[in-house]
Amino acid sequence: MNTDKQLDARGLNCPLPILKAKKSLAEMVSGQTLKIIATDGGSVRDFQAFAKQTGNDLVHQETVGGEYITVLKRR
Repeated sequence: MNTDKQLDARGLNCPLPILKAKKSLAEMVSGQTLKIIATDGGSVRDFQAFAKQTGNDLVHQETVGGEYITVLKRR
């Protein structure tokens, strides 16, 4: 999946992946996509809640090995 920007949040624990994603999304324009790669298992549900609270679209989530990949679309 092609995305406009990628955020490496591997090795970071809650709430850092969310905070870094929020900062990255703020620098993007509406409709752009952000791919986040995290190793914190809690990030899966955290990004689901984040998307609902902020109005950004949760486009995709998957687990590959020990990495949790989330794609968000800027509102």
